[in-house]
Amino acid sequence: MKHTVAKDADKAPRFWRDDALPFIEARAIADGREVCYARHSHEHFSIGAITAGRSTYVHEQSAFEVSAGTVVLMNPGDVHACNPIDDQPWSYLMLYVETPWLTDLQHQLGFSHDQTFRRFSITHLHDAGLFASLNELYAVLVDGQQDILRKHSDAVEFFTDVQQRLNPGEQTVREPNFKLERAAEYIRDNCTQLLKLEDICAAAQLSPSYLIRAFKQHYGMTPHAFLLNRRIQFAREQLRSGKLIADVALEAGFADQAHFQRVFKQHLAATPGQYRS
Repeated sequence: MKHTVAKDADKAPRFWRDDALPFIEARAIADGREVCYARHSHEHFSIGAITAGRSTYVHEQSAFEVSAGTVVLMNPGDVHACNPIDDQPWSYLMLYVETPWLTDLQHQLGFSHDQTFRRFSITHLHDAGLFASLNELYAVLVDGQQDILRKHSDAVEFFTDVQQRLNPGEQTVREPNFKLERAAEYIRDNCTQLLKLEDICAAAQLSPSYLIRAFKQHYGMTPHAFLLNRRIQFAREQLRSGKLIADVALEAGFADQAHFQRVFKQHLAATPGQYRS
């Protein structure tokens, strides 16, 4: 299968991806009232455009009202959510870019000298040029008549422009907490297993009370929410490879398919079936 666009109905989430461009994925939501997100994060970089209406954008510990014409950005690991305001209609499109690809582009442009991703300090902005070019790139990517060279070239051109417009020299840096990072790493490495709080505490050498309080303050979610988020990221990769939903649910560590379906939709505002197709 060369590329896929999932569209179950006019209001259903639409996903685009192409095996020839594995570093990028796109989605569009025509009616944001139909979807609602739990606070979550991604390993990849995300950039989106609000194409109509307005919504609430939660980013880390802050909340903003965003409206048509706004471009939003999420660094890898940033906890976020974007949801409707009082059942008002809104729509948006998103691009998800694999971090290693974007890091390599930053390195080529001279923004990263040690192959470390340079975080963006800007979370959202009104920039008519950037908004227009993001919409144009999305249109090219989902156009089945465009060839791969055009799509790849336009992606490089767009993200080069993003980097140069939003120079991340003044990057946001989290104060390191190595014990909490060990806890997070332990959860990542064992996310498909049945984890106990005492196991995470032992790995991080932290007491349960401190871990629960400090982890949420540092990562914006509890260890349990972090675990569910990691399982969903794992499940996305398995679904993209074509595995059956029931098998993915078990491999990701969910007790049953119903629980998997519920959590998946909370995180991606789409069912596993809509995403897989």
